Amino acid sequence: MNNNTLSLHLLIPTPIHLKSSRAASPFISRATLPSSLRFTSPSVPRAASSDESQSIESQTLEVLEWRALCNQLSPFASTTMGLSATKNAEIPVGNSPEESRTLLDETAAALAAMEMMESRRLGLSDIQDLSDIAERAVAGQLLTVRELCAVSNTLMAASSAFHKLREAANSDKRVTPLVDILQGCDFKGTLHHKIGFCIDCNMSMVLDRASEDLEIIRFERRRNIENLDSLLKEISTRIFQAGGIDKPLITQRRSRMCVAIRATHKSLLPGGVVLSVSSSRATCFIEPKEAVELNNMEVRFVNSEKAEEMAILSILTSEVANVQSDIFHLLDRILELDIAFARASHAKWMNGVYPNLTSEHTKTLDLGGDHKSLAVDIESAQHPLLLGSVLGSPSDGNIFPVPVDIKVESRAKVVVISGPNTGGKTALLKTLGLISLMSKSGMYLPAKNCPRLPWFDLILADIGDPQSLEQSLSTFSGHISRIRQILDIISENSLVLLDEICSGTDPSEGVALATSILQYMKNRVNVAVVSTHYGDLSLLKDNESQFQNAAMEFSMETFQPTFRVLWGSTGSSNALRVAKSIGFNRRILENAHKWTEKLDPKQEVERKGSLFQSLVEERNKLKLQTTKAAAFYRDLTNLYRELEHESHDLEKRERALLKKETQKVQEDLNSAKSKMQTLVSEFERQLEITQADQYNSLILKTEEAVADIIEASCPNDLVTMVEPDSDYSPQAGEKVLVTGLGDKLGTVVEEPGDDETVLVQHGKIRVRIKKKDIKPLPRSTNSQTSNRSLRSKRQINMKELGSVLQIQSEPVRIQTSKNTLDLRGMRAEEAVHQLDMAISGRDSGSILFIIHGMGTGVIKELVIERLRKHTRVSRYEQANPMNHGCTVAYIK
Repeated sequence: MNNNTLSLHLLIPTPIHLKSSRAASPFISRATLPSSLRFTSPSVPRAASSDESQSIESQTLEVLEWRALCNQLSPFASTTMGLSATKNAEIPVGNSPEESRTLLDETAAALAAMEMMESRRLGLSDIQDLSDIAERAVAGQLLTVRELCAVSNTLMAASSAFHKLREAANSDKRVTPLVDILQGCDFKGTLHHKIGFCIDCNMSMVLDRASEDLEIIRFERRRNIENLDSLLKEISTRIFQAGGIDKPLITQRRSRMCVAIRATHKSLLPGGVVLSVSSSRATCFIEPKEAVELNNMEVRFVNSEKAEEMAILSILTSEVANVQSDIFHLLDRILELDIAFARASHAKWMNGVYPNLTSEHTKTLDLGGDHKSLAVDIESAQHPLLLGSVLGSPSDGNIFPVPVDIKVESRAKVVVISGPNTGGKTALLKTLGLISLMSKSGMYLPAKNCPRLPWFDLILADIGDPQSLEQSLSTFSGHISRIRQILDIISENSLVLLDEICSGTDPSEGVALATSILQYMKNRVNVAVVSTHYGDLSLLKDNESQFQNAAMEFSMETFQPTFRVLWGSTGSSNALRVAKSIGFNRRILENAHKWTEKLDPKQEVERKGSLFQSLVEERNKLKLQTTKAAAFYRDLTNLYRELEHESHDLEKRERALLKKETQKVQEDLNSAKSKMQTLVSEFERQLEITQADQYNSLILKTEEAVADIIEASCPNDLVTMVEPDSDYSPQAGEKVLVTGLGDKLGTVVEEPGDDETVLVQHGKIRVRIKKKDIKPLPRSTNSQTSNRSLRSKRQINMKELGSVLQIQSEPVRIQTSKNTLDLRGMRAEEAVHQLDMAISGRDSGSILFIIHGMGTGVIKELVIERLRKHTRVSRYEQANPMNHGCTVAYIK
């Protein structure tokens, strides 16, 4: 016996149960899974029965399509448990503001973990749902090897995920909420090691070391099989040698080992037992009498081995049953972790933002009293289901839902939304309801910036047609029945959404009933948003501050709704205009107009509509002017930055040139000094050996050498300025001096016209200046000096450009690196592609310098042809009459 083999009874100690130190999670417990999600707080009293409360809440979830929204999380779930929870809309929902904020923090932590662990796999997909396995173990059913391996692998994967998250939290504290989910969980490492010691999960078999008895049984069985195999090989060889079979064959029949022999040679095995014959009855399979006892021992060993394996599996099954509650607790935490990562992936998918949940309805105003604080402040909210359908479709032709701003004042309790049919009132109500549910469940919102909204304990809605033939309810009766249920269970923290309140009945009675309902709710809810076509409901705002109006915008130019919300405004239904836009009978519409005039002789409604429309048009004009001003300011800022960048480059080049000239002058000076010193030394040496009558010749010779040195060290030409003639007229392409630019060198682009102005280009700048401010280049005169020292006065004038030069009816043509496109050396297709991209990226009213060179002229022809056909190019021209390799394009 191997001394390292341990008894099974020594390997399985009494299990130790650990209780989680983490506070109760808002996640739904596996032991008490409800049939539907509950959005009510247990601390809030309810006047209505529990059945009615569940009914109206379930109807609200169905109307808002909550299950469809939960299904959006399904593709992001990693475990089968997460997939089932999202499919069945059984995701966690906070029962208090604190629980909802905890869920939001877990989503934020999952996003941070995804950034850190992008290249690492957390391994949640390796975790299996052990619920059925644990329940079968508790029921006393024997677990299979595969099921026990599933338990071991799941425990190992959960422990590995916890350690990875803890390492990530050490580097980034934002991941800590995810660690808190699994903190205190018992990963049952002892059970994992027991199963791993007893079972080889790769081979799906119980190992010999699982127990001493199993090891002995398998050892004896292997030895018996070796004896049996050796015996049968000897008998089969003897039969083959006797001609009783074509080749030795050992096989198994009826779970017993035997040999094959021809039926005609059965006499070779006297006393043998025939176990089977072939289909042709030519071959018999006989168990030799010498192998009977060995086969009997094999059967006994097999039965003993199976019994011992069953005993081992039974003990391991009891271990799993003993830790059922810990396994369920661990699976609940893993499921919560999986849903948190699914919410994070969903937020990243739809570019969601973190919502700010407020606990109470703030009622504060600033000191000035002009700005009203907002209880609900959501910018550019999009319906999550409509947005998801666009994001989930591979087609590029889908139109994204129109974003809406939701602005509810802090002092307002009831918001009345009016406006035309098909204007988006119902979509607005559903969007507000869904994003409120999303914020409660820890999901990011499809909006911009930092949306703020209260935490609602109940979200109740009456949207759609609730008529029922079975219950004998009309449309109006169905609405009133549902509103009654809502009024019975509302609380001060509830959100109520009513679509077309009290519609489907006599207008006068409908207005009266709706007014009474809204008056009842104004002190009993957190926020109520109702849509209506009753214009009188908008008048409630005039007398009470707890009411707020809003209107869906309607374009009088296109006779179509814009789906934008005008908060603080009232709108008309525009029923006749909508009917006209869809091609309704003109005669019917004319009669309808006459009836409206009779019903409203003072035409008050029409005047209000006209006034409202004029205000909307004025607002649109101001908005357009603001946009243009912002764009103009942005263009000026960009141009200023480009000029500033170019000026820095000019200063840098100026300093480099000055340094180079200084070095050159210094080198010439040093060279001249060296020559003069050599000349003086030679003169003194010659003076000592020269006779008196040769002094004059030596001095003359030395003076000539000095003159040569001076002439070599000085310029040959002296610049003399020549005043231009009164009839001087510069020619195109001529180099001139521009006195208005500090005697800078320029090139004449256009000859003087009737206005006596000349278009001159200096570097990358083209300016139009007066003819009198231009001078011709100075002419040079030869200097003839011998004994006089000559000086060259070089003066570099680098003054700042201190004035803005006006260019007639053209944009400022200042060429910089940012508005220049160099196509030289490119292939034709690449050049056209780069040109299209550059034109598309330029702002309106700007210019683009295109350097195409001359060469063969192919690129230039392609550029000219593309500029001629491009819709964004207003015109184009050659950049410089002397430069045929550059073209300027003016962008519309």
